[in-house]
Amino acid sequence: MTFTPAAADTLLSLFRDTQTTPDDYDAIVTGDLGQIGHDLLVQLMREQRMPLKEERYQDCGLLIFNREEQDVHAGGSGCGCSATVLNGHFLPMLQHGDLKRIIFMSTGALMSLTSSQQGESIPGVAHAVVLESPKEGKISCG
Repeated sequence: MTFTPAAADTLLSLFRDTQTTPDDYDAIVTGDLGQIGHDLLVQLMREQRMPLKEERYQDCGLLIFNREEQDVHAGGSGCGCSATVLNGHFLPMLQHGDLKRIIFMSTGALMSLTSSQQGESIPGVAHAVVLESPKEGKISCG
C-alpha cells in the first residue's frame, strides 16, 4: 500500500494555494514512503510539471535506515521515522539557520473497520506543514 498519490495531491495543492514551487523550499520531506514511494512521488510530480530535485526531496525512512545493511523492506514506522528525523535532524537545522524553509509531510491511512470488512480500499491521506527558520528564536509553522 502506498500513500504516494495523496502526497502528490497535497504537495500540488500546497504549491497552488501558496503560489510557490518546489524551488521555493530548502527541503521537501516525507515521513516514510520508502524507496518505492519516494521514486513514485518523484515521477508523479515530474508528470505534473513540478519536478522535485534530488538534493531537496528527502524521505525520513530513507534517511534513518541503511537499506543495504538493514532488512527494512519498504520502510519502517512512518510515525517513528517522522518524529525522529524531524526532531533530531531538521528542526536543529532550522533553528541554526542552515535551512530557511521546508515542507514536512506525513502520510497515512484512514482506517475503517467497516470499509475494510466490506472489501473497500483504504484511502491514503497526507498532511503537510511549512516550517521556517526562526526570525526571533522561535520556529514557526504555517
